[in-house]
Amino acid sequence: MRSLAATALSALLLAAPPKAGVVVPGVSLGGLRLGMTPAQVRSAWGSGYGLCRGCAATTWYYTYRPFTQQGAGVAFRRGRVAALYTLWAPPGWRTPKRLTVGDPAAKITLLYGPMPLEQCVGYSALILRRGATLTAFYVVDTKVYGFGLMPYGRSPCF
Repeated sequence: MRSLAATALSALLLAAPPKAGVVVPGVSLGGLRLGMTPAQVRSAWGSGYGLCRGCAATTWYYTYRPFTQQGAGVAFRRGRVAALYTLWAPPGWRTPKRLTVGDPAAKITLLYGPMPLEQCVGYSALILRRGATLTAFYVVDTKVYGFGLMPYGRSPCF
């Protein structure tokens, strides 16, 4: 009985986004890409997600500990990943150019150049377009709060 409980606990601990996730603008967030299937997401991050009850699209929340807010969200449309984003300023997330959660927001444009700003409720998003994909750099209180990846034409606000 003890080994079954330990196995279940281990599975839950492995079912989370990466603790030090990398966001590659226009490409991926924590190793996930737009267009992936739910099976591919489960294969990468596990089955330990919660479902968003108030979201318009089916959305999975992967958090680092049950009933906490830090982690990442995966939104689906027509059975494919339609948006990816971090939740509640998870420490350790960064871009290949070393922009990290908690950095001053001014570092975003220093590294990636000027970009449009969209005001969301309670936060703002600087938007970098790469082909048909938008990368959102979320800002709260002049600091990098998180990242998002979505198709061009979709709002970065959640």
